[in-house]
Amino acid sequence: MKIFTPYRWLIALAFIASFTISCSDREMEPNPKPADDDDDVENPNIAINEWIQAVMEEVYLWTDTMNDPIAIDSEPESYFDALLVNQDRFSVIYPNYEDLVKLLEGVQKEAGYEIQLAQVSGSNDVYAIITYVKKDSPADQAGLKRNDRFFEINGVQITVGNYSSLLQSIGEAHTLDIRRLNKDSGQFEILGEDPVSLSVVELAENPILLDSVYTIDNKKIGYLVYNFFAPGEELTSEDIRYGVYDRQLEEIFTEFKTKGVEELVLDLRYNGGGYTSSAVHLASLIGQGISEGDLFYYTKYNDLVQAYFQQEYGPEYFNIRFVNKTQNIGNQLASGKLYVLTSSATASSSELIINGLRPYMDVVIIGGTTYGKNVGSITIQDTENEDNEYGLLPIISRSFNKNDESDYTTGFTPDIASDEFANNFNLLQLGDINEIMFSDAIDAIMGTSSGRTSRKSTVQSLKVDNSIRHQFRFGRMIESTPDFN
Repeated sequence: MKIFTPYRWLIALAFIASFTISCSDREMEPNPKPADDDDDVENPNIAINEWIQAVMEEVYLWTDTMNDPIAIDSEPESYFDALLVNQDRFSVIYPNYEDLVKLLEGVQKEAGYEIQLAQVSGSNDVYAIITYVKKDSPADQAGLKRNDRFFEINGVQITVGNYSSLLQSIGEAHTLDIRRLNKDSGQFEILGEDPVSLSVVELAENPILLDSVYTIDNKKIGYLVYNFFAPGEELTSEDIRYGVYDRQLEEIFTEFKTKGVEELVLDLRYNGGGYTSSAVHLASLIGQGISEGDLFYYTKYNDLVQAYFQQEYGPEYFNIRFVNKTQNIGNQLASGKLYVLTSSATASSSELIINGLRPYMDVVIIGGTTYGKNVGSITIQDTENEDNEYGLLPIISRSFNKNDESDYTTGFTPDIASDEFANNFNLLQLGDINEIMFSDAIDAIMGTSSGRTSRKSTVQSLKVDNSIRHQFRFGRMIESTPDFN
C-alpha cells in the first residue's frame, strides 16, 4: 500500500531534509559526550541521534521547551523519548519507517479481532469480550463473533496481574477458550470441545466495518461504522487520484443519498484516528451547507515552521478546506444534526471531525468522553543514511476549527451518555437497532424513548483495558491532505 504524500509536505520534507544529517545553521547546545569515547569505531547511534536532534529542533511543536539531550551514543529510542516535553503523550519513534507507515494504514500481523477486558466481580480473574471481528481475517474464518468471550489465552487464565504480558502472545498463533451466549439458557458456553486455534497474518484492515440504511416510522436513517482514517491503496483514474477506502466512502454516501437518508449516525466508538486527508474526505461528504473552499480546520506550528511557511506561501497555507463532493448528504439531513457515537477510544482525527463540523451543524455526541487530542504529526524518515531505518512521528501542529476552537485536550463530553457494556457486558451485534448505543441514537433522532434501552442493567464487572487503545495507530492524527478533486 502507498501513503499519500501531498504537495504541502513534499515542500516541508524538503525543508526538513537540509537539517537531517548535519546540524542546523542556528547555534545548538552541544550534545553530551558519548558514554565511552575510547572506541575508534564510531557508534552508529551517533549519526541517528544527530538526525533525531536536528529534526526535532526544526519541526517539533514544543521545540522551545524541548528537554536537553542525553548522551549522543544512547539507544535512539531512549534519546528520542528524553527530548519529549511532559505534555507530549503522542510523539513516537519506530524501529522501521516502512513498518510504521503500514501500521498507520491498518496493515499489521494479527488474528483479526478487537477486545474489551473486564474483571470478574470479587475476583482477580479477567475475561475478554470480542467487540468486533475483521473481515477475511483468521478470526473471521474461525467463526468468531462480537460478544464472544474468553478467559484463557494458550490455556493460561487471564488475571489482573498477567493480562498485559499475556496479550502480547496474541501477536503470534494462539488458542482461545471461546464462549458464546446460549440464548435459550442465557449462559455463555464453551464453543466446541477444544480451544479455538488462530493463526496470524499480515492483515490489511478495511476501516469501513458496516454501513446500512434503516426505515423507522417512515424516517430514513443512515448508519456508518468507521474504525480509523486511512485512504487505502491508491487508485488512479486519468489525472484523478483516489484511495480505495475513500472511494468506498463515496459509494456508501451515494447510496445514502439515493435512498433518501434524512438522518446520519456516524459510529466512531472504536476510531482512534489516522490520516487527516480521510477526515477531510469524510467531513466533505457530511457537512451541511458547506461549499468547496469553506474552512474545515487550520493548523499552527512552532515559530520556525510557522514563519517559514508564512513567508513562502502566505496565510492560506495553514487552512484545510472542504472539497467538492457530489455525494454530500448534509443538505438532506432534516434536523441539521450529525449523531456521533463515541468512547474513550475515540481520538485524534475522529475528534477533528467533531470539532471541524461543529461550526456548520449540530454535532450530537452519544457515548463516552473522547480521548482528547488536538495535535498532529507527520511521518519522517532519514533518506540520506541507509543504515538508519528508524521512522519518526513527532507532534508538529495543533488544529483549530473555523471558530478558533481547539480546547478539547480532556476530550469531548457526550451530550447523551451511553455505554455499550451497560447490559453487564452483553453486546448485541453492531447495526442491531436494539444495540445500546445505536438505540440511544435512534431515540435521540426520533425524540422518544422507544423502550429499546429498557434492558440496560447495572454493570457487574469492571472495565480493565481494551485492545483499541493498544493499536499503534491509536491517537494518531497524521497530516496529509491530498487533492481528491
